[in-house]
Amino acid sequence: MIELAHSAPADRNKQPILEVLRQVLPAQGRALEIASGTGQHVVWFAAGLPQWSWLPSEAEATQAQTTALATISTRITQAGLTNVYAPILLDVMTPPWLDQGTEFDAIYCANMLHISPWATCSALMQGSVRHLAPGGVLITYGPYIEDEVSTSSGNRDFDQSLRERNPAWGIRRREDVEHEALHAGLRLSQRHAMPANNLLLVWSRA
Repeated sequence: MIELAHSAPADRNKQPILEVLRQVLPAQGRALEIASGTGQHVVWFAAGLPQWSWLPSEAEATQAQTTALATISTRITQAGLTNVYAPILLDVMTPPWLDQGTEFDAIYCANMLHISPWATCSALMQGSVRHLAPGGVLITYGPYIEDEVSTSSGNRDFDQSLRERNPAWGIRRREDVEHEALHAGLRLSQRHAMPANNLLLVWSRA
């Protein structure tokens, strides 16, 4: 079996996220994953939500010693899943993401906003509005800073390390993300506290 790129955090958080997805999502539907990375999440969710079909995507052309899309494809094949489409190259900053009229019941994006320029937040919100079916939701996961919630020392250190690596990166203020969402036509409908000082946020049409 080919040894694939592996994310230890993705392995740790996939089950807690799946448990919330089971609460948030209906019994069946179509989902688009933005920034699929190693593909660990989409494979786990597709196995845990067999009535859902998933379309993974990734913007980066390279990852480790191979392409990200090839890594995701291989992981899907190894898992023997039939409810996951072949991954596509998708950069949220380059509209249109997909053909006009392509809609999803859920769009899922984990751990992207803090390791990409701030402009990707607006692009994610606006692109999601274009491709969400009626009643569909955008789900984001990752660390956030909140005005009325004390920031953990771990997140403060993480934020500093991100900004040292790239000044355009950093943990985003949840209220700023909400502003971009409202501008695009989405509102924060659910907030779920997750392990390791992360949040799972559900965005619905305003």
